[in-house]
Amino acid sequence: MGRFTVRALRAVLGVVFTGTVLLQVLMLWMVVSGSDPEDGSLPLTPLRVIVVLGMGAAQVALYCVWRLVAMVRRGTVFSHAAFRYVNGVIGSIVAVALLWFAVTAINAPGQREDPGVTVIMAGIGLAILGVALVVTVLRMLLAQATQLQAELDQVI
Repeated sequence: MGRFTVRALRAVLGVVFTGTVLLQVLMLWMVVSGSDPEDGSLPLTPLRVIVVLGMGAAQVALYCVWRLVAMVRRGTVFSHAAFRYVNGVIGSIVAVALLWFAVTAINAPGQREDPGVTVIMAGIGLAILGVALVVTVLRMLLAQATQLQAELDQVI
């Protein structure tokens, strides 16, 4: 992985991380201060709490990717330490999917006349879980590559 690629990826990760922190602070301020009156159509406080939790899950994934990039740069990604970070990414994706299902459940009562919206939202939740499965498959590939690297190290 080239220096430019690593720097560009770290810049993007840093900007996204900073943005999520600012959004979390804004959402928490709205929940604590009660500065945004609800009109009663949607329970906004639970949705804001879900957004804060979702941003936290995204931040965990960003941190794990940051650490994996550092391991790639050092050439140590084919070690057992990398699995902790890959597991962190998988857990974050699953957490986001569960939070999305909670948003779907909160939104569902308002969609009685048009249940297709709820079905589409549930489909998006399944797609998010599908991403977790793809990362799980990539984790299995990392495990195989780590095993091959260990065998090569023994031969050399």
